[in-house]
Amino acid sequence: MSNYHIKHLEEYYQVYRKSVRNPEAFWEEIAEEHFVWRKRWDNVLSWDFKKPEIKWFEGAKLNITENCLDRHLPTRGDKTAIIFEPNNPDEEAQHITYRQLHERVCRMANVLLDHGVKKGDRVCIYLPMIPELSVALLACARIGAIHSVVFAGFSSHALGTRINDSDCKVVLTSDGSFRGNKSIDLKGIVDKALEGCPGVANVLVVKRTGSDIHMEPVRDKWLQPLLDEAYADCVAEVMDAEDPLFILYTSGSTGTPKGMVHTTAGYMVYTAYTFKNVFQYKENDVYWCTADIGWITGHSYIVYGPLANGATTLMFEGVPSYPDFGRFWEVVQKHKVNQFYTAPTAIRALAKENLEYVEKYDLSSLRVLGSVGEPINEEAWHWYNNNVGKKNSPLVDTWWQTETGGIMIAPIPYVTPTTPTYATLPFIGIQPALMDENAKEIKGNQVEGRLCIKFPWPSIARTIWGNHDRYRDTYFSAYEDMYFTGDGALRDAVGYYRITGRVDDVIIVSGHNLGTAPIEDAINEHPAVAESAIVGFPHDVKGNALYGYVILKETGESRDRDNLRKEINQQITEHVGPIAKLEKIQFVSGLPKTRSGKIMRRILRKIASNDTSNLGDTSTLLNPEIVQEIMDNSL
Repeated sequence: MSNYHIKHLEEYYQVYRKSVRNPEAFWEEIAEEHFVWRKRWDNVLSWDFKKPEIKWFEGAKLNITENCLDRHLPTRGDKTAIIFEPNNPDEEAQHITYRQLHERVCRMANVLLDHGVKKGDRVCIYLPMIPELSVALLACARIGAIHSVVFAGFSSHALGTRINDSDCKVVLTSDGSFRGNKSIDLKGIVDKALEGCPGVANVLVVKRTGSDIHMEPVRDKWLQPLLDEAYADCVAEVMDAEDPLFILYTSGSTGTPKGMVHTTAGYMVYTAYTFKNVFQYKENDVYWCTADIGWITGHSYIVYGPLANGATTLMFEGVPSYPDFGRFWEVVQKHKVNQFYTAPTAIRALAKENLEYVEKYDLSSLRVLGSVGEPINEEAWHWYNNNVGKKNSPLVDTWWQTETGGIMIAPIPYVTPTTPTYATLPFIGIQPALMDENAKEIKGNQVEGRLCIKFPWPSIARTIWGNHDRYRDTYFSAYEDMYFTGDGALRDAVGYYRITGRVDDVIIVSGHNLGTAPIEDAINEHPAVAESAIVGFPHDVKGNALYGYVILKETGESRDRDNLRKEINQQITEHVGPIAKLEKIQFVSGLPKTRSGKIMRRILRKIASNDTSNLGDTSTLLNPEIVQEIMDNSL
């Protein structure tokens, strides 16, 4: 059936029209033909964006791991499922076959069962990019537990908040992680986090760095001896289509992170279908996404999407600059990678280095390049296209979110003509709309507005864990009967979409969505700080960097300002994580505020970006004179 693998532009338009005219029939056909079900659905879709409530494949029974593992065993049992490329190039890469992965997942699932984990329980996974991370996700899914992966760069405070929010009973971690020439004490971070997490009964620890760590008696156990003793088969729990598969936290514009809940069947169908088409994956290809599984990109396009298609997916533990700036290209050559999916931040960092780092490797295996995390700027697009793809590999700039579960707007390689900085056309089944200030849809082309989606797609997040009201208020209250993405976009003369950036208080730094509120909260806890405001400003590697305006309690010069800046960044590192550190910190005597007390971030953004020619109307400010003072002293 051709609908599953689109090969021509004309076919894209035909399939797209079919998918939006009758979405239920379209997705039913995809689901029926390409997946294994324990019981067929009673109803394809019921939805109401007012509540909001969305259900796909209602009444169906399945287990996602049977689709990612068991069904491949007769035909692909000896095929490599995961290639693990370690941080240190001198350590041997591992090739894990589908049969071996199945056995490892079953053993891990049995260990979790032995530790009292049942269907519906939450398991927190705080691991580096090692095979056990993929195995842990699938083991949870095997027994119906809900996994909550926390990126292993987050601080103990951020980890503890997420463990408590979803009430996890078990944490999986490692003694430490390797990152370039550094090693990080992950277990120490977990121990600190758990001081405030009474619900955690067991911590299972992977030995990775061999470092000396504290093991809490009774609570903490080394994982490997338990795996060695565990039974190598585990019957898959039969799940309902709408049972939660995982919770993944994303930064909110207000303080607490949002635990986005993704359910089983729709997520499986959509991630598998998008993976197949957006990367034009063929049977013996080697596919590599450089993301961390701590983010949605890793969930959907390192683990679930590729494995549901019986693909070979590469997991990389290291960083692009270690042992030198040629590491990505050395890995591409070594494993003959066909599809390469990375973030603009990585591309911009590598583009600053000598071209020799790229040119000394054979990249002729590459057929598709992908970009994810933020819109890719034109300069980076051309560098990537010219030097990595050699102008032969189409570059797919993919737009999507944690909340969407899968890719929403992207070119299909060898199908959609690409334009630098444009995510191009909506993916099959996706119905975008641009909205104006008065919540009216803007029709036609060459227009700009706020990006919404009119109709549910199978992998849309169903709720925020424990807070459905917040889910409704955040995504469905701004525009009636629409999902609001929080992004602005423009549509050009041919109907291509270009994402213009966030319209709320979330800043994308190095591809990570950072809410301003948690960072400001961390700064404000410093004893010398009275108030703060964070904005983003353009940065030629990170895309955006963070600029902090800080009011001190004592305005005198009594404190060493440089030390204070270090202390503030230390505070942020402890509360949020090093990814949220401020690039610039300006001490100010006040902040521009409206009469209702709202900080005018628009003005602060312009000052941080050195774009002060038109600050707009400042007459509504309570303290307009502060603007000039901030400008005079800007960094």
